[in-house]
Amino acid sequence: MSKKIKIFQNRKARFNYETIQKLEAGIVLFGNEIRSIRDGKVVLDNSYAVFKKGEIWVLNLYVDLKGYKKGFETSDNVRPKKLLLKKKQIERISQSLRSNNYTMVPLNLHFNNKGFLKMELSISKGRKKADLREYKKQQDWKKEKQRL
Repeated sequence: MSKKIKIFQNRKARFNYETIQKLEAGIVLFGNEIRSIRDGKVVLDNSYAVFKKGEIWVLNLYVDLKGYKKGFETSDNVRPKKLLLKKKQIERISQSLRSNNYTMVPLNLHFNNKGFLKMELSISKGRKKADLREYKKQQDWKKEKQRL
């Protein structure tokens, strides 16, 4: 029995940020949010993760709740969502974020084999305008090589 694994990607993150390290984390959601994500009603474009009081939270992750608000009056479309990581991982991440001025950006949302929703995060460094141009040239060159 094989399950289809849906993946929702943040394409802007790969363009605007240079990935230093990747990690995978679980995410705490309500039932109506999971149903909406399974229907594909999620936007990752402007989301980012922050370190607060010993925990990591994702902000600006938009989940469209139309039709699924029944029984969940307190839920909000862009409420902060907690990430599930081990304590040692959180300490390592917080140290690298503080010391190197890095940012944590979600790269994608996907369901693993057991049906749990996971988020792939990237500890990243923002690209400058000149770096963006160079990155675009490299991507165009890769496409051109594949065509030839």
